[in-house]
Amino acid sequence: MWIYEKKLQYPVRVSKCDPHLAKMLIEQYGGADGELSAALRYLNQRYTIPDKVIGLLTDIGTEEFAHLEMIATMVYKLTKDATPEQMKAAGLVDHYVNHDNALFYHNAAGTPWTAAYIQAKGDPIADLYEDIAAEEKARATYQWIIDNTDDPDIVDSLKFLREREIVHSLRFREAVEILKEYNATQKVF
Repeated sequence: MWIYEKKLQYPVRVSKCDPHLAKMLIEQYGGADGELSAALRYLNQRYTIPDKVIGLLTDIGTEEFAHLEMIATMVYKLTKDATPEQMKAAGLVDHYVNHDNALFYHNAAGTPWTAAYIQAKGDPIADLYEDIAAEEKARATYQWIIDNTDDPDIVDSLKFLREREIVHSLRFREAVEILKEYNATQKVF
């Protein structure tokens, strides 16, 4: 189904060690509105969505895994040279004690990722509206992270991710209209 190319979807550069920024980015790694949750949500929902838009969920769900890889790379680069004292000062002491500098799926507050973050109602229109909301929440989170850093390299990558959330939201809105039109046509069996 997938062909993996060993390169990031968009370059990730980091100017300096910054565990505080890494802690914020962890929200997009293992948070409710983060990339893992989005990828799994969309790839799961495609089993109960009409064929007319199934490819959209597959494509966007796959892209979300690419975004997850970018976030992981940012977090890794921001913390790889951090001392235990820097991790503690950034509020990552619990993470450090349990995982050292390894990545782990949890949100910025340290709450582990849970499948409860994945929404699937089985109603295509309801699911697509949930997907639009998820993309808009991720867009807002990226903006807030951008607002909290002065690292131009990270900002560049975050702006790319924020813009992709906007594109995904627009595509899901288009899918809602396609399905509304499809549902309004008379079906003959």
